[in-house]
Amino acid sequence: MAVKIRLARLGCKNRAFYRIVAADSHTPRDGKHLQVLGFYDPLAAKGDARRLGLNVDLVKYWLSVGAQPTDTVGGILMRAGLISPPPMVVMGQKKGPSGDTSNPEKMITQ
Repeated sequence: MAVKIRLARLGCKNRAFYRIVAADSHTPRDGKHLQVLGFYDPLAAKGDARRLGLNVDLVKYWLSVGAQPTDTVGGILMRAGLISPPPMVVMGQKKGPSGDTSNPEKMITQ
């Protein structure tokens, strides 16, 4: 059974409110879940304490047993400091106009 940590939508139309839940990856978005881990209210003010609530012990437990957060929940957990951000990708060195970097005299500088 693959477990995902994801959002389950609650609230009425145009007033979305989400629970952060641990659920089997095959169940529907608002279907049966294994455990409620917290809540997320995107309509609350950014500094408001009612915007995000997490049970940190439960989230750490589910991550330790292999539950995979979705992209959205991963961003929430990253901002909360529970998971580390993904490694930065270092781009390769830019090549000159001819694409040849072996002879620096041929490269045009501005």
